[in-house]
Amino acid sequence: MKKYGFVTGLIISFLASAIAHYAGWNSTLQFILACVAIVFVAGFLGKATESVAHYAGDRAGGFLNATFGNAAELIIAIILIKDAVNGKPELFEVVKASITGSIIGNLLLVLGASVLIGGLKFKEQRFNENLAAHNSSLMLLAVIALFLPAIFHKDITGIHLNQFSLVVAGILIICYFLWLYFSMITHKNILSEEQSEHGEAAWSKGLSIFFLVLATLMVALVSEWLVGNVEAVTERFNLSELFVGAFLIAIIGNAAEHSAAIMLALKNKIGASVEIAVGSSLQIALFVAPVLVFVSFFMGQEMDLVFSLYELAAIGVAALIAISISRDGKTHWYEGVLLIAVYLILGMAFFFL
Repeated sequence: MKKYGFVTGLIISFLASAIAHYAGWNSTLQFILACVAIVFVAGFLGKATESVAHYAGDRAGGFLNATFGNAAELIIAIILIKDAVNGKPELFEVVKASITGSIIGNLLLVLGASVLIGGLKFKEQRFNENLAAHNSSLMLLAVIALFLPAIFHKDITGIHLNQFSLVVAGILIICYFLWLYFSMITHKNILSEEQSEHGEAAWSKGLSIFFLVLATLMVALVSEWLVGNVEAVTERFNLSELFVGAFLIAIIGNAAEHSAAIMLALKNKIGASVEIAVGSSLQIALFVAPVLVFVSFFMGQEMDLVFSLYELAAIGVAALIAISISRDGKTHWYEGVLLIAVYLILGMAFFFL
C-alpha cells in the first residue's frame, strides 16, 4: 500500500507541476508545485539507484547516482549560459554561484545529513579508507584549480584570461577521466567497498537501468520548471542572486542526491553515501564546471573560472571540514552535525551578504 501511495504521489505531483508550467499558472504556485514534485522524483531516483547498486555494487551505484543527479544541474546551467550569451551576461555569475552551491551543498548538507541520520541508527559506520584519502587529494586539486584563476586574474586579463580558463578546464577534465580509469579499472580492488548485503532488488537489472534514466529525465524537467520561476520568486521575497544561486538552486539540484544518500546511509551503506556526496562534488568541480567553460566558448561568449572571494572561501571551508571528517574512513552522527552547522553558517552569511 505504501509503495502504491508513493507511485500515486509521484504521478500526481509530476503532472500537476507540468500542467502548472505549460498552462502558465502563477509563478509562486508553479514554484511550490515543482518543489513538491522534485521530492517525489528524487525519491524515485534514489530507489532506482539503490536497485542498480544491487547489481553493480555500492560504489558504482553511488557513482551512477552522482552522475545522473549532476546531469540535471548541467542541463540547468547550460540553459542559463544560453540566456547569458543572448544578452544576460549577469547569469554567468548565477552559474558560478550554482556551481559553488552544488559543491558545498554536497560536501556539507548531503554528506552531513547522511552521516547524521545514518549515525542515529548505527553507532559507527565505516567505508574504504583508501578511497577517502584519494577523494581528499582530489578535493584539494579542485580547490587549487578554482583558486588560481581568481588569484591571477588581475594580471591575466582579456583574451589571455579566457585562454587560461580553457587550459585549466581542459586539465581538470583530463584529471577527472584519469581518476575514473584509476579508480574503476587499474585500482578497482583497492578502492572498492566490501560487499554488503543488498537483499532483493526492487526491479530486474534492465528495468532498474531504465527507471534510472527515466528518473533522471524527470528530475531534469522538474528542475527546469522550478528554476524558470526562481527569478520571480526571489524578486517577490527580495533574495540576492548569490544566495539564490549558491543555496536555493543548489539545494533543489541536490534533491536527488539527498534522497539516495540518506536512504543508503539508513541501510548502513555509508560508503555509497560518501560516493554520492563527495563524488558529486568532485564531479561538479573537475568535470561539470570545466565543461561549462567549453560550452560557453562554443556558444560564442566564454565564461571564465574566476570565482568571487566569498565563493572561494565557502568552497575552501567546505573542503577542509569534509576532508577532516572523512579521511579516517569512519563516521558517527556528531560529525554530521558539524557538517550541517558549517553549511547553515555559510547559508546565513550568503543570505545577509
